[in-house]
Amino acid sequence: MPTGTTPAIEMIQVAKSFGDTEVLQPLSIAVAPGEFMILLGPSGCGKSTILKMIAGLEDLSDGEIYVDGKLVNYVRPKERNVAMVFQNYALYPHMTVRDNIAFPLRQLKRPRLSRSEINQRVLSAAEIVTLSDLLDRRPAQLSGGQRQRVALARAIVRQPAVFLMDEPLSNLDALLRAEMRTSLLEMHNRVGRATVYVTHDQIEAMTMADRIVVLEGGRLQQVGTPHDLYDAPANTFVARFIGSPQMLLLAAEVGPALDVEFEGVRLLPDCTDGLQAGRPATIGLRPTGLRVVDDGSPGHLSGTVRRRDYLGSDCFVEVELDRGRSVQARADPARDRPPGDTVALAIGGEAAHLFDDRGVRVAGLCPVVP
Repeated sequence: MPTGTTPAIEMIQVAKSFGDTEVLQPLSIAVAPGEFMILLGPSGCGKSTILKMIAGLEDLSDGEIYVDGKLVNYVRPKERNVAMVFQNYALYPHMTVRDNIAFPLRQLKRPRLSRSEINQRVLSAAEIVTLSDLLDRRPAQLSGGQRQRVALARAIVRQPAVFLMDEPLSNLDALLRAEMRTSLLEMHNRVGRATVYVTHDQIEAMTMADRIVVLEGGRLQQVGTPHDLYDAPANTFVARFIGSPQMLLLAAEVGPALDVEFEGVRLLPDCTDGLQAGRPATIGLRPTGLRVVDDGSPGHLSGTVRRRDYLGSDCFVEVELDRGRSVQARADPARDRPPGDTVALAIGGEAAHLFDDRGVRVAGLCPVVP
């Protein structure tokens, strides 16, 4: 965020408890104007609680929330200048698309808008989400994707400082979800307002977000761009949660030369700060960085193919290594690697990570060729 820029949303040491149960530990997050930020994590991690606290639908136990520079801890939801899009659309079935979109404007007492102003804003919002030809239909006459667009238009028409979205695509089928991801980003770019979006779907997060906030068990795990989280996960939870296929985590020990050994291959960290010989550690291996090669050489792993997963443009094989461990690795989709094949695996520079005994990432790892 540029120096001196007022965040669209700023959360300072915000926490939430229900009685003696702490559901959200203190965290601080700032969302820049125009940023698309995604809250990502498994069910029950606290992401929807954060969204509700920003919207004013849930009280804070501690901390402060600012929207567009204004403290909103004690401001009623309808006065916070935010618009929320829910998972279930919440459309009025007896109203037309036009009236559903116009509804929040007709509820305004100050400033009260004229009929022509309301109509103009409805037409503008409908055009952004490509609903201009459907304004006289009712929700029952629309597809799931069209109903979600109505919910988006109803949020846009308010012209809020911030959009809040709670898993808005979760009720759609896979193909429609992919189409709506594109539509949502186009809408976001046209409207230019900050958006905070909740999901447990890492594909949505990795393809849509400017930055991702990863949560687990009510704790903030990492904040960063999709590349930050994939290339340098802060800890073993983020490492396994981000990326598909999932990162493999293996117990290891830091050697006398501050290196680690895996299946006969010596791996050197790109940073040795804080490492101590003899301490337990964890090696993380991304399948996307392990590559099947034709000939083994020093610094390569070797093993036997147990399973092949053909994914069209990509292919992964499960390989049982010579010392009994199994890993997944990327293979050439055009070349058959049937079970029983003996193969060699090259470890790419981006494939291996070292985590300390607390599960915190301390370095990347590179194989040493004798």
